[in-house]
Amino acid sequence: MFLRGLSRWQAEAQREAVADVYVASYNGSAGGAAPERERFLRRLEDHVQRPGFEMVLAGGDRPVGCAYGFRADRSGVWWPDFPEGPPLALMEVTTSPRAFVVAELMVLPDQRRRHIATRLQQHLLARWTPSPAVALFPQDNAAAGAAYRTWGWTRTGNLHPIPPTPPLALWTHHRPLN
Repeated sequence: MFLRGLSRWQAEAQREAVADVYVASYNGSAGGAAPERERFLRRLEDHVQRPGFEMVLAGGDRPVGCAYGFRADRSGVWWPDFPEGPPLALMEVTTSPRAFVVAELMVLPDQRRRHIATRLQQHLLARWTPSPAVALFPQDNAAAGAAYRTWGWTRTGNLHPIPPTPPLALWTHHRPLN
């Protein structure tokens, strides 16, 4: 098992493999759930173009996990479910011009509990020290919340985007200078 950072071009070249990991991670089977797969691919296409885009893949011959993110844009363009711009709670934690958004962190179900997600998020955030990082995910995702808490993140609020997006937990991570 190894981790490797990808350039934008490499990320775009790996998009189908990353989409397989996404579908299998959230729906249990690679190649299925076409509408969610297509929605993910559209999001990924947009995210790859963001300033400061970073992606890390875990695996050997095939990816078994992926994490990616980008520099936060205070205009709110990076989170379209808030049409009037980012909520105050989000703006407060992204005041740094180098704040980083962890947009996706996923590991195949049969590869979980092997510290792959831990290594992915550490590798992804290594370049952004000491800048703050932000993650948003559904409030009812207890497993994600437990993992982020273990990694030193703090739940700093709840956000209510327009439906059908569920209520989101806002997590932040501030890494000190070494």
